[in-house]
Amino acid sequence: MLDLSIFEDKEFAQRILISIKRESDKIGREVKLMHVCGTHEDTVTRSGIRSLLPENVKIMSGPGCPVCITPAEDVARMIAIMRKAREEGEDIILTTFGDMYKIPTAVGSFADLRSQGFDVRIVYSIYDSYKIALENDKLVVHFSPGFETTTAPAAGILEEAIDEERDNFKIYSVHRLTPPAVEVLVKQGTVFDGLIAPGHVSVIIGVKGWEHISKEYGVPQVVAGFEPIDFLMGILMLLRQIRKGEAKVENEYTRVVRYEGNVEAQRSIERIFNVVDAKWRALGVFPKSGLELKKEFSDYEIRSFYDVEVPKMPEVEKGCICGAVLRGLALPTQCPLFGKVCTPRNPVGPCMVSYEGTCQIFYKYGSLL
Repeated sequence: MLDLSIFEDKEFAQRILISIKRESDKIGREVKLMHVCGTHEDTVTRSGIRSLLPENVKIMSGPGCPVCITPAEDVARMIAIMRKAREEGEDIILTTFGDMYKIPTAVGSFADLRSQGFDVRIVYSIYDSYKIALENDKLVVHFSPGFETTTAPAAGILEEAIDEERDNFKIYSVHRLTPPAVEVLVKQGTVFDGLIAPGHVSVIIGVKGWEHISKEYGVPQVVAGFEPIDFLMGILMLLRQIRKGEAKVENEYTRVVRYEGNVEAQRSIERIFNVVDAKWRALGVFPKSGLELKKEFSDYEIRSFYDVEVPKMPEVEKGCICGAVLRGLALPTQCPLFGKVCTPRNPVGPCMVSYEGTCQIFYKYGSLL
């Protein structure tokens, strides 16, 4: 049995930091390490990890917030579907997650839609949405964002709905895949020396889901958990790879992540979804990074029933640097709007809305930076 007290052991943390310093001194140059996980950023910022590291070790925050990268057009399209449905005599119950609820667009947010009398509900999971569909006859639509971690339960619920021929439950899929985003960043020239891969995504895709990135692009990687000790160990393991000139995937999060991942979850996703090119807000179109329902399951995708047009909208509002933040090219504190015009109460860009957004995390734990 794992001794959980190790995660609160200050002396152990100090020994890791000493080892990090030794490795960084041996490397003798600046080392940039990227993560692509909002929970990892929360761990780093809340724990003040950046302030504990040697000067030449930098932590970059990549596109780790699925809500933040959901295109504004998709939010606007769902809003338009709700309006058109009402015009045609059908009131839809729309469900989504709390941080998606307030994502700003040029035509408003789901919160604005609710204030106008539409039935918009915040749920903790797609299962909660499905329960609402089971309890009444109204059409329930789940606006469904998320990386692999959220996609797996979505696929499972959809399989159940399909098996039961539940025709009053549908989704609007804005699911995205994480490794293709990392590949695009590498190809676009975003420079980082190693990647700390997200633990919860890796629970689904396994260590093997990251191996092609190390093999094809020479990127050292470590799958890490979410305690500060986990992240520090991930840094140390990456620095050792970099010093030795290695490029492989190591698993720090062995207590949860297996090499092959969750094979049944992978199969469920493959049964329900097709992989397609997809737009990431403020980042552009990433090849083979999105998931849409297969043609035979199109009756469970709300867009199959409503053809609506939405205006072209800006990626982010003027002055917002979310795109640079999501690429790891800038920190929120470098944005002229951060903490002044843009706050969690009055967000300008998507990175300030979601609790997984780097800007909101920096705002929340500003005194620890």
